[in-house]
Amino acid sequence: MGNRVVIVGGGTAGITCAAKLRKKRPGLEITLIDPAEKHYYQPLWTLVGGGILPKRATERSQKSLIPKGVRWLQERVSEFLPERNQVRTTEQSVLDYDALIVAPGIQINWSQIKGLQEALGKNGVCSNYSYEYVESSWKFIQAFSGGRAIFTHPSTPIKCGGAPQKIMYLAEHAFRKKGIRDKSEIIFASAGSTIFGVPKYAKALDQVVKDRGIQTLFRRDLTEILADRKEALFKNLDTGELETLQYDLLHVTPPMSAPDFIRKSPLANASGWIDVEKFTLQHLRYPNVFGLGDASSLPTSKTGAAIRKQAPVVVQNLLSCLDGKTLSARYDGYTSCPLVTAYGKVILAEFDYDGNPVETFPVDQGRERYSMYLVKRHLLPVLYWSGMLKGRA
Repeated sequence: MGNRVVIVGGGTAGITCAAKLRKKRPGLEITLIDPAEKHYYQPLWTLVGGGILPKRATERSQKSLIPKGVRWLQERVSEFLPERNQVRTTEQSVLDYDALIVAPGIQINWSQIKGLQEALGKNGVCSNYSYEYVESSWKFIQAFSGGRAIFTHPSTPIKCGGAPQKIMYLAEHAFRKKGIRDKSEIIFASAGSTIFGVPKYAKALDQVVKDRGIQTLFRRDLTEILADRKEALFKNLDTGELETLQYDLLHVTPPMSAPDFIRKSPLANASGWIDVEKFTLQHLRYPNVFGLGDASSLPTSKTGAAIRKQAPVVVQNLLSCLDGKTLSARYDGYTSCPLVTAYGKVILAEFDYDGNPVETFPVDQGRERYSMYLVKRHLLPVLYWSGMLKGRA
């Protein structure tokens, strides 16, 4: 039995796994590789963009979160050599492992939308997906005095599939509170074909959109921003034609992918994601490698709630692998998305691989509820910082 475990990624998944491994088997030699100085609780960025919280409330130092007894290597991974059980970094470090956990998170590809990087944070163009610019969302929502506000959803997988519409609902509510709703046109331009992938919650959100007078444009993928003319170019995914929409406020959810160093590695599948078995989270070609979180191939929504259920499975199965035992832990695809639909209202979507609702509370979570907003706003951050990242939840 070996005892050297390397974890690539110090986000939600990596730190949670490190903490759980330390609790279950203190004798393991664990090295966590991540270059970041800061760690962010990104689910709250919706509330930052909606003017409810300052962005500093979502930030901690990475150093303060690394579990005791875990070695933190503050470098970037450059290469995986799974045939040799090695990981290499850009600083030329070479780490040998007996088991490997790969959880580097998702890569945001701002440059894939022409003109976005130059426009971001200026003249009404904003995005909750950037710590640097998240507060500009609220700035532009506050400054909005009427006209057209567009909220986009790209054709790629993204972290928290409901987030692109959450900020839209907050903006719509803000416009109502300011008394300018009748002067405002709100458009949800999504590359998807429905408002949400799970029928129960899609039905509820369709009603929200209808009640709030929000226009939906499906199968539309943002390709370019012409900031000087305040125009957004969308590709119609059914016809291939380009369509131009003028905007006064444009909230962009950028395209995303697995990080480049994953996509180019032997660990990736044909689509670039870490190629793991969806129930055991074991790599399909390298038995002592496990993957979870946003960079994995798991066919479920990429959320922190999903990681909360994935991490115990990875930890148990990794220890079984080290012990030469059969992998017995299974992940059913559980994920959750607290869909903020207004200030003080949330539809708490929870579901599995098959799209079956797997709800925690003894109420119909397909309805907008203040109680679920309190869970989102107050309970989940505590569960994150004091539970998950400490290996307790």
